[in-house]
Amino acid sequence: MKEIIIKRKINKLVAGILIMLAATQFSCEEFFNPEQALVVLEDDFYKNWNEYRSAEMGLYALQQNLVDQIVILGDLRGDLLEVTQYADKDLNEIYNFNISPDNKYASPNNFYKLIEATNNLARELEQQHPEVLDKSEALTNYDRLYGEVLCMRAWAYFNAVKIYGEVPYIWPSLTSSEEITEYLNAPRQYYDIEDINFNIDGYNKDTIKIDTLILDKIYLNMGMVIDTFTNQLSERIKAVGVIHNLENSDQTWDVTVWNMNAYRSLMGEMHLFNSNLSSAYDYFYPILYNYESETSNILYGLDDRFSNNKWKSIFEGIDVYEHILTLQFDKSFQQQNSLQKLFSVQSPNLYMMKPTKVAIDNWETIWSGKKLIKYSTIPENTIIDIDNFGYGVPGDFYRGYGVSYAYMKGAEMMTESDVRLMLYYKSLGNNRDAKNLLEGAVPVVYKYTIGKDIFDHDADFILYRASNIHLYCAEIYTYWIHDKGVYNTDLNKGISILNNGAYKRPVDFNQLGVRGRVGFGSGDDAVYIEDYIYQHDPYTNEIVGYLDYTANMDAKKAYLEDQIIQERARELAYEGHRFFDLIRVAKKRGDNSYLADKVAAKFSGEKAEQIREILMNEENWYVPMD
Repeated sequence: MKEIIIKRKINKLVAGILIMLAATQFSCEEFFNPEQALVVLEDDFYKNWNEYRSAEMGLYALQQNLVDQIVILGDLRGDLLEVTQYADKDLNEIYNFNISPDNKYASPNNFYKLIEATNNLARELEQQHPEVLDKSEALTNYDRLYGEVLCMRAWAYFNAVKIYGEVPYIWPSLTSSEEITEYLNAPRQYYDIEDINFNIDGYNKDTIKIDTLILDKIYLNMGMVIDTFTNQLSERIKAVGVIHNLENSDQTWDVTVWNMNAYRSLMGEMHLFNSNLSSAYDYFYPILYNYESETSNILYGLDDRFSNNKWKSIFEGIDVYEHILTLQFDKSFQQQNSLQKLFSVQSPNLYMMKPTKVAIDNWETIWSGKKLIKYSTIPENTIIDIDNFGYGVPGDFYRGYGVSYAYMKGAEMMTESDVRLMLYYKSLGNNRDAKNLLEGAVPVVYKYTIGKDIFDHDADFILYRASNIHLYCAEIYTYWIHDKGVYNTDLNKGISILNNGAYKRPVDFNQLGVRGRVGFGSGDDAVYIEDYIYQHDPYTNEIVGYLDYTANMDAKKAYLEDQIIQERARELAYEGHRFFDLIRVAKKRGDNSYLADKVAAKFSGEKAEQIREILMNEENWYVPMD
């Protein structure tokens, strides 16, 4: 088998110029005072801290380029999104799990670009500031920057492997597009010529010249990616996140760059996807049990800061109490994404994707204020407490209508009162009047249009936020809890995170829980785990049966996990999580039908059966790389 040998020039920086050019589009005037030349000689680059900051911001510009893919590949392949008649060929291919090699949303190139740039800047820091590799050295901003770079690289690999199933390992010495292309095209090995390895003691001394470095072409699966990068991050990182608010007094800067809690979120998420629940819990714990606050609200606590109507404000700006890591966009600096363009029905937007009925039902068939009269020994005698208006009221109008989705009639959104009336008609079985109210309306994803002009296309994108981590922890508590060195099942803590936040101690922190902060966390509205769990008609809320889980702990755990995953669909819809949540649970259960059935449910007839058959094969969960 022919092996490719490539000679390259020894230099300090190969892709740095590209990084800095990207940074000129990302930065704001207040943040970068020094004027940047468009052409920078290699020997002149990284002469001062401002050049490193430019490179840092350039990495975020490359990470921004991945937002569209994450949402499309994370939600369109799940059960929350479907294509419209206006969808292009590429979106239709993804929707139908029939992806061609030239599909623009399936290409791994943007991941490679980010990995290339992080390799480059990490190598530069290791060479010019070898103290970043020595945890005994005093902490500096170079350590914080190094932590950002390593986190971003690990995030790129982790998200790529979630999408593609396996990814080529891009060796850290490969720091240019040309080298990476040659390496990826090599049949087995790549010869890296005239590489220099810098020891920890310094750039100008103790260097070792390697004439020929043979790089094996290695593909990493999910477990290998997680093992590689959880070890790398835990062993190398001293700190994460340059503290920009010291210069501009704007704390939101701290959550628009990788920071220690974003690092913990990534580490915990990787361990969770590897079914290492105890390690995942250890990283999530400081976020879940964060009591430090200068106000009545708790950082990352699910209290009244974003309760009820205020939940919408999570997407109207950046707030350090909910946002852990957010990619900020601003059209004034040519930082835009395609989400509003793909979702909005208003011209000149394209309306290529819309919410599925499954997604809309998640919000429209949840009821508040229901009351039951239970008979614990004779479950079939349990009834709705009609004397106290026990049927309740349908609809999640804090996270659902007018926030995550909307019905549009031309340029006008249906009023909330009309949608409530429509749900009331459905509850009476009056489907004719319900249908009449919806006449001429189309469903749209609204989360990235809130507060935006039709031309803006610059909604921020949240990578990690508080409720995401809380729901991950509820999932962990369904199976594990740490208690004096022993991990045991504790369904009650999983339930309390989901419902009312009562897992927090002391209790006077006013935690509300994921459902509680939007009005579904108490009484018979809450998710509960008992021997008998009553089932309701989704549109009338009448009791239609019950599940008998007496002495069946496994069934109770699976039921609670189902409720948590459904709550993630309500809380985190269109944030790129759904398909990967389904993969994680299906693999944990060893049941491909868990994923296949849920995705097939958004189709009908023979198409549903065809999609289900495709997805019963785990290989089809992943996007082909070529």
